[in-house]
Amino acid sequence: MSGRDWELVGAPNARDLGGLIGAGGRRVRTGRLVRTPALGRLTDDDLSVLGKLAPACVVDLRDRSEVVVAPADRLVGEPRLVTLPVYDPEHPVFTYVSAVLLGHDLSAYAELARQGTPAAMAAIYRWFVTGVSARAGFAEAVRLAARVENLPLVYHCSAGKDRTGWLTVILLTALGVGEEAIRAEYLRNNPLTESLRAVIVEALRRRQPELDVEAVLPVLEVRSEYLDAGYDEVRRVHGSFEAYLRDGLGLTDEVVEALRTHLLE
Repeated sequence: MSGRDWELVGAPNARDLGGLIGAGGRRVRTGRLVRTPALGRLTDDDLSVLGKLAPACVVDLRDRSEVVVAPADRLVGEPRLVTLPVYDPEHPVFTYVSAVLLGHDLSAYAELARQGTPAAMAAIYRWFVTGVSARAGFAEAVRLAARVENLPLVYHCSAGKDRTGWLTVILLTALGVGEEAIRAEYLRNNPLTESLRAVIVEALRRRQPELDVEAVLPVLEVRSEYLDAGYDEVRRVHGSFEAYLRDGLGLTDEVVEALRTHLLE
């Protein structure tokens, strides 16, 4: 069990990475790194919970095209806001996920549904490893987390599961957390968002009775096969995750050491 769930009504899969065992048996500090979905649906009560954390920096991995159609993030205090768009317009899954979450018409995505959304999701995770904006955004997010003045750091994308999930994999691997614990942390998204998924699917069904739910569910969940696609691409391109951190993301030993100094007990 990692850290604490923040129990935010408007961000059910928000969670603290504290408590996981990293390099040298040292635990990730609680209240330093918190992953969330977009913060536009936070309630007033959620804001008081977030206020106790008092984030110094909020990193948003969404593209401007996603931000403008979503409710504005609700924040407390005056955290530094950093936008690092990890986004590729060539991958329709990005806009598909947003369209599903925001209740938009999905008829434009019929071809994607036919191709199979699980395969499209796996392709996105491979792109996370090699895509130019993905490498730049993820690398800069890690550098921000390695600077003490940016802590506590909150980071999110749209649903808080894929881009946010892969950035979590990068951060936790750099901190020396084992792959099994990282996978378990990644998969916690599904039980935390079970009721939200049911609400979204029901709303979609009402609006579009002909909707193929089996095409929608894969983009609302995380799956081990998506994570495997990312890990496989890391090995294919770089040979090891360590080499990916160094060569793919350009993270120096100094950055990794600073990350461990500030984030491990």
